[in-house]
Amino acid sequence: MVLIPKRIVSLVPSQTELLYDLGLENEVVGITKFCVHPESWFRLKTRVGGTKTVDLDKVLALKPDLVLANKEENTRIQIEQLAQEFPLWVSDVQNLSDACSMIDTVGQLTGKQAPAKQMVEDIKRRFQQLSILKPSPRVLYLIWQNPWMAAASDTFIDDMLQQMGCINALATQSRYPQLSDAELVAANPDWLMLSSEPYPFKEKHLARLQSLLPDARISLVDGELFSWYGSRLLQTPAYLQQLINEV
Repeated sequence: MVLIPKRIVSLVPSQTELLYDLGLENEVVGITKFCVHPESWFRLKTRVGGTKTVDLDKVLALKPDLVLANKEENTRIQIEQLAQEFPLWVSDVQNLSDACSMIDTVGQLTGKQAPAKQMVEDIKRRFQQLSILKPSPRVLYLIWQNPWMAAASDTFIDDMLQQMGCINALATQSRYPQLSDAELVAANPDWLMLSSEPYPFKEKHLARLQSLLPDARISLVDGELFSWYGSRLLQTPAYLQQLINEV
């Protein structure tokens, strides 16, 4: 018999939102300072530090019977320390398929198999309905400045670009490379996307980038809808379709 956890600590913002949408209001006792959705939980739940700076003493005080972490978002040493004290599950999400598997697994771990299964079915159906871009534009997706940093291959963002029918301008590179102005120009994207997170790009950043890439289309995009891989994926296809329709 599988014991359903009664005290859950989530160290991953997108998975925290998933727990909320699965109806685990009473079971979740701890979240990080970056778990901003839902806003009510951000205000009321105990915060145990950042995703990479978890306050282990605060987690210990909460006495969780399940801790949810992520390979990329949390640090290995802290995950290993927590695993010595509590039941812990670590997700590893690189693409849409991984995200759907994660949602299924979290549903199984928390006794919410039915709503998790329905959520996965809805997410898959909505992505299948996307009308992808043809011909495929070369996209450079920036997540940081000073230095410029972009999402290359082996990232969830890259998979979202592929779902749109885009070609990542940094497809031959991996993860989140730093770029000089010259390297940014050499990437020669048709479309430059400026993410709202982790660096909050704004309208004021467009002029300099347009001077570097005068022929590129430049868009400010919602970073949460490109990189959060929990229940927010229910909203992502409609947002991606909106961007596709604007091209």
